[in-house]
Amino acid sequence: MIVGERLRAVREQKELSQGDVEKRSGLLRCYISRVENGHTVPAVETLEKLARALEVPLYELLYEGEEPPKVQVTGGKAGQRLWGSTGKDARYLRKLQQCLSRMNEEDRNLLLFTVGRMSKPKKHQKN
Repeated sequence: MIVGERLRAVREQKELSQGDVEKRSGLLRCYISRVENGHTVPAVETLEKLARALEVPLYELLYEGEEPPKVQVTGGKAGQRLWGSTGKDARYLRKLQQCLSRMNEEDRNLLLFTVGRMSKPKKHQKN
């Protein structure tokens, strides 16, 4: 699957021009054209902008099937929603993802190391 082909198909299905997507996303029309023609591979953040501009979930720009993919629940009780899947928790998780995506790899590793150390149970010292 080529993202550009999918982008063009969704845009044409919604009867939008590249100029319409430019206005909605803030991305230049020539950039949108380069993506659609396979000359440029957009970053995830750019794909998110394009998905918002086209008013579709992000997976639609990446997924080739007709039906949406089935959500695989790992852990938890049957029918129980996972943390971060809805409401305030989902908004917080999206914001966290955005912040982490802007960090360089070294800083992200340091943050994860620190959180890992802080989350370990403390060992009791014998006096």
